[in-house]
Amino acid sequence: MKENDPLIRRFEAAYSAHGTSVYRLAMVYLGRPADAEDITQEVFLKLLYKAPAFADGEHEKRWLLRVTANLCRDQLKNFWRRQTVALDESCPVRSGPDRAVLETILALPETYKGPIHLHYYEGYSVAEVAEILKLSQSAVKMRLKRGRELLKLELDTGWEGSI
Repeated sequence: MKENDPLIRRFEAAYSAHGTSVYRLAMVYLGRPADAEDITQEVFLKLLYKAPAFADGEHEKRWLLRVTANLCRDQLKNFWRRQTVALDESCPVRSGPDRAVLETILALPETYKGPIHLHYYEGYSVAEVAEILKLSQSAVKMRLKRGRELLKLELDTGWEGSI
């Protein structure tokens, strides 16, 4: 492929626009930068070779995030995967309270990580999260509710423990 190939330009534009969102979602699921980088690379290879035609940039982003979530879930099913959740400094998130909240989200059960990240960090509606994760809207609402309850409990406990 040549540099001025329209497919390559489309790929580069998509990576510039959505690469960080894909990487962050992979980090939320997997917790390790190397795994998140592998998933990000695989997602964009799928975009390059297997992507459908997109109506607009938002449609493309939702597709990328759906593929990311699916690949991460497949990775987590892998027998050889060790359960390690350590937030590395390379994760593109601000420091301070945001980082503490993200670390708490990473410690949540797998069921709640994706919906919470997509809804609160990426700004998707419940319907859009349901579409991306291939869940019903009521399942997304319940996971968000239970995830928030766990986060509140964990953050309140952590806050009291630091006094």
